[in-house]
Amino acid sequence: MSSAFKEKQSKTFNIEHQTASLDIWDKKYRLKDEKGEAIDQNMDDTFERVAKALASVEKSEQQEEWGEKFLWALRSGAIPAGRIISNAGAEEYKPATSTINCTVSGSIQDSMTGILEKVTEAGLTLKAGCGIGYEFSTLRPKGAYVTGAGAYTSGPLSFMDIYDKTCFTVSSAGGRRGAQMGTFDVSHPDVEDFIKVKREDGRLRQFNLSLLITEEFIKAVREDGEWPLIFPLDPSLPESKEIDLNDKEKIIWKEWVKTDGYLTNDEGLVACKIYKVIQARKLWDLIMASTYDYAEPGFILIDKVNEMNNNWFDENIRATNPCGEQPLPEYGSCLLGSVNLTRFVNDPFTENASFDWDTFNEVVTVFTRMLDNVVEINGLPIQQQRNEILRKRRHGMGFLGLGSTMTMLQMRYGSEESLNFTENVSKNLALTGWKAALELSKEKGAAPILTEDFIVSKEMLNHRPEMLDDGFVVGDKIKGSVLHAKYSKYMQKIASEDPELVDELSKVGARFTHHSSIAPTGTISLSIGNNVSNGIEPSFAHHYFRNVIREKKKTKEKVDVYSFELLSYLDKINPQADINAEQDSDNRLPDYFITAEDVSPRQHVDVQSASQKWIDSSISKTANVPTDFEFEDFKDIYLYAHEKGLKGCTTFRFNPEAFQGVLVKEKDLKNTMYTFVLDDGEEIEVPGDEEIEYDGETHTAANLFDALKEGYYGKF
Repeated sequence: MSSAFKEKQSKTFNIEHQTASLDIWDKKYRLKDEKGEAIDQNMDDTFERVAKALASVEKSEQQEEWGEKFLWALRSGAIPAGRIISNAGAEEYKPATSTINCTVSGSIQDSMTGILEKVTEAGLTLKAGCGIGYEFSTLRPKGAYVTGAGAYTSGPLSFMDIYDKTCFTVSSAGGRRGAQMGTFDVSHPDVEDFIKVKREDGRLRQFNLSLLITEEFIKAVREDGEWPLIFPLDPSLPESKEIDLNDKEKIIWKEWVKTDGYLTNDEGLVACKIYKVIQARKLWDLIMASTYDYAEPGFILIDKVNEMNNNWFDENIRATNPCGEQPLPEYGSCLLGSVNLTRFVNDPFTENASFDWDTFNEVVTVFTRMLDNVVEINGLPIQQQRNEILRKRRHGMGFLGLGSTMTMLQMRYGSEESLNFTENVSKNLALTGWKAALELSKEKGAAPILTEDFIVSKEMLNHRPEMLDDGFVVGDKIKGSVLHAKYSKYMQKIASEDPELVDELSKVGARFTHHSSIAPTGTISLSIGNNVSNGIEPSFAHHYFRNVIREKKKTKEKVDVYSFELLSYLDKINPQADINAEQDSDNRLPDYFITAEDVSPRQHVDVQSASQKWIDSSISKTANVPTDFEFEDFKDIYLYAHEKGLKGCTTFRFNPEAFQGVLVKEKDLKNTMYTFVLDDGEEIEVPGDEEIEYDGETHTAANLFDALKEGYYGKF
């Protein structure tokens, strides 16, 4: 390793990993043999294994050099996503695993064959260690007639149950339990059932759920207008011959995911039957009441997603990965990695605190090459998935520890200063990444899609009228690199900062079509990051409990964790500091030590918006609110997210009547009473933090109650 790299390495900021962090690294990311014996003796061994694996795709004479640079980047704050850390370089012990975190299913066809084919693909994907996302609003509504069976369908939700059970049943490889996202169009006739489905104990618990929200729907909500619930007219049914296709009271012509088998007009729009008309605001209130009580459904502004997609000319996105930060086309996958921002803070918690931009940009440059190399060792189980990632080479680099870093720099999360910092981090990540994309393309070649010729269509010109101004007409040929660099709305923003870079990218083509997204990074932040704040979030709390799944345990286990910034403050500034110290105590933490509960929903959105300007995919972001937060103050948060130009948003409020969630504060457990009914009918009421002996094991009352209610007791 060069002396420059050694010098930089010696300056990195670090403290000893807490027990919970090492425990999760051991359970999820540490390489072990078939007997459970450790191959990685420590976390640095894990880094060396990953660096060597990612350098193996370089030219043989350059592998050692890049291996050293990759190792430096890993030690300096580059953190590949969990599947890379767990599975890269592990072929000898687990050859059939993926280095890709998640994928999106192909479109589910509205037939029994189509549904079951995708269940099979889902099973193979989950077995390889990947999560998966699907759109289910392609399936006809409950009660619709099925001509082949001479019966009425039970609707999309009943088929989602099959996918849910598959996910729970399939043993997911690489130390990870399966994860799923189900998206659903807000205009589908069964949308109300979709919104309310998690009110049923134990149902669809292997899914995150999100609604595909359109600009039309937002407009209808704001204007207190009507909202039609629709689905394509079945041309095989007699009513399709009897109905007047021009009757606007019965038929709406609309773009649909697939047109095969449906009635279409000259513009390629599909004839959709109006099943029901409701008040848009009424549906909106149902959405917000559900997310207030159950933290779902999430909110995907699908029109904004497609409008800002770098591959706007080739993709119609309808689904995302399970956490929502990667809107993806059919068989698309999310190749993720995050940079730990806390590693670039000099003199934390002091007036001299600063951020090392030069080293940050250098880590991003090296990390970009690392993630691009993962494409060659993707390990995806289905050919369509492999074809998709090789053609576009998209990855999503983001960051974690933003909230912790703000605290170390003496900023309050959500302040104007913090918004400027967030935007600068995202902008630097973006500009540095696209410069790397150009250099990599010159060295190794552009993403294949960007070398392809595309025929200019009427639809293209409708979406990008500036192409008309540039002289393009229907039928012209145009390179993918031009459509990507010059006519992507996101790349136009990059051009406003560096026009020469984007001009060259339009001629040469980038190495990849997408560079950035911000993942939730829950276990990665806790383990490798020593519990720096997740992704773009503030710290959930400075001391809290994490509910983790343990094999052969009948309920989840409660694990104590402390925030990275608290441990750092104790180590660097005041070892006697106490989160519960009195107001006038010398050991009280500074006022900039805030948590998610101290941040208003609007401030959560503001931080996300500041970052989204420079992130080309999306951001997994949760606006946490206290249990007693008023619904009236909560209910329009998604409208504010729309105003700020976000692509999606989720919220979380601790609600013991629904479920606990993964992260739980001590005060919430103490203040929540759970009622158990004994075999003889006697009822006992205990606080959530009380330990109970039951069935040969000790459980917290909250975890035992949740496991019994949700139906997962004894099934891990």
